[in-house]
Amino acid sequence: MNAQVLDLWPELEWIKDKDLREKTAKTWELALEQSVLTPQDLKTIPFTLLAQTKVSFMDHKRAVVHIARDAGNKCNEFFKNDLPVNMDVLIAGAILADVGKLLEYEMKDGKSVQGSYGKYLRHPFSGVSLAEKCGVPAEVCHIIATHAGEGDMVKRTTEAYIVHHADFMTFEPFKARLIV
Repeated sequence: MNAQVLDLWPELEWIKDKDLREKTAKTWELALEQSVLTPQDLKTIPFTLLAQTKVSFMDHKRAVVHIARDAGNKCNEFFKNDLPVNMDVLIAGAILADVGKLLEYEMKDGKSVQGSYGKYLRHPFSGVSLAEKCGVPAEVCHIIATHAGEGDMVKRTTEAYIVHHADFMTFEPFKARLIV
């Protein structure tokens, strides 16, 4: 596993299935190879272009993974067999949900902006493409594909719902918060 990816994502160790953990890490390695963004950029650029915020891409993404894991654990605790959550799929999907942004964004004058690629393909599409190249299974690619608004047109798995809501609950307030 690439040291840069492990530095960005210590949460990879939460994925018990070694093969899935390696494929998840490999997807991030591929994205970094194809991106103009560096790991340091990811720790400093704002996590969204749609709201004024100083919260970094990695702080937001790691928060989503932690919130999703906590929610999945609580679903398994309280709903047991009625709504089981595959924690490896959930965590891998949360880690990979925004991997496509590495192709969508470019740096201009020290700031992240939507690049020409991103004008045509949003990150759910490019993220699935990257993940499929690395052999990530369909149930994880489903989370990447459906975590954003594009997923509102299809049925989501339980894991995809959790990641979608963890992502939006840590995005929407930045976009729409009332400042008093």
